[in-house]
Amino acid sequence: MKIHHIAIICSDYKVSKKFYTEVLGLTILREVYREERKSYKLDLAIGDHYVIELFSFPDSPKRPSRPEACGLRHLAFAVDNISQKRTELIDKGVECEEIRIDEFTEKEFFFLQDPDQLPLEFYEI
Repeated sequence: MKIHHIAIICSDYKVSKKFYTEVLGLTILREVYREERKSYKLDLAIGDHYVIELFSFPDSPKRPSRPEACGLRHLAFAVDNISQKRTELIDKGVECEEIRIDEFTEKEFFFLQDPDQLPLEFYEI
């Protein structure tokens, strides 16, 4: 039917919460601290669409991002204006790659990394 949500485990909850909410602009739907797991769970939305669960777990192992490892490669966010979005993110102190052209669709896109070096793509629709 559709993808319900994507779960991300972060190494520093406060840093990642700020990045996904204040920098990327996702909306908090619910925030829960689970004492028995020593873990936060933050449900995030784009508009009113639930998309990401941000978790913190103590002592989670690092996942390699570079060189590209097997598994989930990146998350991609659709935007109306790729240049404007890139400028907004750079103005917020986010390091963004240059805008590229998708050789198959001829659409523009760029990548950046979240605080744990998870690759994030912004793709103009």
